[in-house]
Amino acid sequence: MVSWEERVMKVRIEIEEELQEDEVVIRCSRMDEQIINIQAAILEQTRGKQQISLKNGDTEYYLPLEDILFFETENKTVFAHTREKMLETEYKLYELEELLPGSFMRISKSAIVNLDPIYSITRNLTASSVVEFVHSHKQIYVSRNYYKPLVERLAEKRKKL
Repeated sequence: MVSWEERVMKVRIEIEEELQEDEVVIRCSRMDEQIINIQAAILEQTRGKQQISLKNGDTEYYLPLEDILFFETENKTVFAHTREKMLETEYKLYELEELLPGSFMRISKSAIVNLDPIYSITRNLTASSVVEFVHSHKQIYVSRNYYKPLVERLAEKRKKL
């Protein structure tokens, strides 16, 4: 006999006019697939054309997140890589991990990747695997610990197509 657990969820909206930025908080007794799906749906709705401020010398750029291939730490500085450029961000990787939408994922201690433009992953059983991107010569390495979660996320993403 199959048993289905029915979850009734309360939804409450609180308006605080003093807030500088809208925030959605999900309170739950446990993290399960339903909560993850709700989080993904909220992120997808708010994603739109989010932009990030990046620098190159004295010039500040405002780029859509979709233009970013990956973020990488190099000598304590975090760089955002586009197809053509490498620009500096003021954020640390752990901050980006919190701020970025679900289409981004950490793939090593020093990198976060945008899942959307990934073209291929060349697996290496003894070392880091190589991630390549559509219409770009750039590559990034995914560490062995992150390889399986990355492949699973990509498979899940591709199912929706």
